Amino acid sequence: MTTTTLGTTNATVLEASGVTMRFGGLTAVRGVDLTVGAGEIVGLIGPNGAGKTTFFNCLTGLYVPTEGTVSYQGTRLSRKPHLVTQAGVARTFQNIRLFANMTVLENVLVGRHTRTKEGLWSALLRGPGFKKAERASEQRAMELLDFTGLAHKRDHLARNLPYGEQRKLEIARALASDPGLLLLDEPTAGMNPQETRATQDLVLAIRDQGTAVLVIEHDMRFIFNLCDRVACLVQGQKLIEGTADVVQADERVVAAYLGTPMDDTAETTGPAGTADDDAPPEPPAATETAKAESAKAGESAETGESAEPAETGDTP
Repeated sequence: MTTTTLGTTNATVLEASGVTMRFGGLTAVRGVDLTVGAGEIVGLIGPNGAGKTTFFNCLTGLYVPTEGTVSYQGTRLSRKPHLVTQAGVARTFQNIRLFANMTVLENVLVGRHTRTKEGLWSALLRGPGFKKAERASEQRAMELLDFTGLAHKRDHLARNLPYGEQRKLEIARALASDPGLLLLDEPTAGMNPQETRATQDLVLAIRDQGTAVLVIEHDMRFIFNLCDRVACLVQGQKLIEGTADVVQADERVVAAYLGTPMDDTAETTGPAGTADDDAPPEPPAATETAKAESAKAGESAETGESAEPAETGDTP
């Protein structure tokens, strides 16, 4: 497949090289290369089943790629998800994965676990060091809730939040690990236009704070208005990568989503250029009926010729 790439002067935050993921005989992702620069928003699009979420799982350690490498700020990432988060890569999920029976504040505090150094004994003894770290984590969590517009619901259970706010909470929890790269898997799925615009503003604000973003989304207006670059995956392979204008204008991208038109000029088999090319073929049933009637007529004629002598011979 042909790939159109766009150079960037920004330092590379994420570099995926030749990432391939096989499940038995099925190749879900095949030889995908992708880079994300510092302070950049990159979109990843493609029809259902193109391998986008599988590719995300390879980047974040949920899957171990069959082939290829994934590096963050020049260092090859671990194959363990918690170490990937600790390195500076955070993500959200296509299906919301909040702790439903925990409060909004507690959900964000969970995301701080990779940025605290307090261990088991410190938590049990609850010494001065633990209390200081706890206050710092709560302060940071409240900053993120204020940033995402959820500070007034800090004590609400996560399950009681409206859908759009649950999405925001998941983003806030991911930001709690202070990532340099945030991966968003369909952040506007199921949202109304107003919620989608609010999410777009939130992602731009995250970028303005210095965090690079890689986002999967099916809402093309959202993607093309938001992203600096867009890559399109089709059947596990990168079809094209470039600016929004370049990707939108590519006929292969349109065909991947809408299919290719049927060819109305296809000719029937037979000598080219003859009048019979345009004539519809005779239905098989009609042909067989005609043959049967011809055969019956022939049998009747033969029977009539031999019947006359037989009748003459029987008369006295």
